Amino acid sequence: MTSTRERQRAAARARLEREMAERASRARKRRQTQAIVGAAAVLVLVVAGTVWLATSLGGDDKKQTNANTAGYSQCVYTEIGKDARPKQIKDVGLPPNQQDNKGIQTMTMDTNLGAITAKIDRSEVPCTAGSFTHLASKGFFDNTKCHRLVTQGIKVLQCGDPSATGSGWRDTDGTGGPSYNMAEENLPTDERPPYPEGVIAMANSGAPSSTGSQFFIVYGDSQLDPNYTVLGTITGGMDVVKQVAAAGDDGAFAQQAGGGHPKKEIVINKLTMSDIQGG
Repeated sequence: MTSTRERQRAAARARLEREMAERASRARKRRQTQAIVGAAAVLVLVVAGTVWLATSLGGDDKKQTNANTAGYSQCVYTEIGKDARPKQIKDVGLPPNQQDNKGIQTMTMDTNLGAITAKIDRSEVPCTAGSFTHLASKGFFDNTKCHRLVTQGIKVLQCGDPSATGSGWRDTDGTGGPSYNMAEENLPTDERPPYPEGVIAMANSGAPSSTGSQFFIVYGDSQLDPNYTVLGTITGGMDVVKQVAAAGDDGAFAQQAGGGHPKKEIVINKLTMSDIQGG
C-alpha cells in the first residue's frame, strides 16, 4: 500500500513536471513570435558579436538618444566588418552620428501599385529617421521589392532589402541590408496591441541593436512582442498594402519565420524622405 510520504513525493514530481512543461511551452511560443519578424532579417545574425560589443561600449538606447545638445541626438551606427558582410549588404556609407531630434518627416514610397506615405516624428526616432534619410538620399531602397507577406497570426508586409530586385525570387531575399546596424528606439512597451494597423516598424534579428534597413507595414492589429522600433504611421496607401495582402503569399517562409513572398508583386520604384514645413 502506498504511504502518505510516497504519495506526496509523487504529487510533487507531477507538479514539477507540469511546471517544466508549461515553462518550455511559454519559451517556445516566445521564440516563435520573435522569429516571425526577426528571421527574415538574418543578416544581422552574422554580426551578433559586433552588435553586442557596440552595445556594451555605446550604452543603452536611452543614453544614446538622450545625449542631446541643442535639438540633436547622438546616435551610434555600428559598422559591419567587411569580412563579415554577405553579398546582400549594400554599402552606402554611414549616417552622421549627430541627428536632428525635432520636426516631422514624410516618407513617400512610389510603388508600381501606387504611392504609400508615412508620417515620422523625429523626436521619437531620431537615429532611425536619420538612417532612413541617409539611405533614401543614396537611392538605397529604389527598385526593390517587398519580399515578405505574413497573413496568419500577424499581418505585415516586409520591405527594405536592397538585394531583393529583378524578376523572380531568390533564397537570399530577406537577408540584405546596409553596412551598419543601430539600436532600437520607440518600443511600444505600454501599447495594446503593440503594433496596431497602420504602424510602420523596423525588423531585426531579435538581438539588441540589430536594426538595419528592413521594415514592415502592419495592415491588421498584430500581437508582436514590443521589440521592434516603431518608425511612424501610414498616412496614405493602406489600400495598396491590403491589395497585396488579399492576393496572399507563396508560403516560402512558412517553416521558418512565417508567410512567404507576396503573390502580387510590389516594387518600391523610389523612396524619399521630406521635411514637413513647420513640423
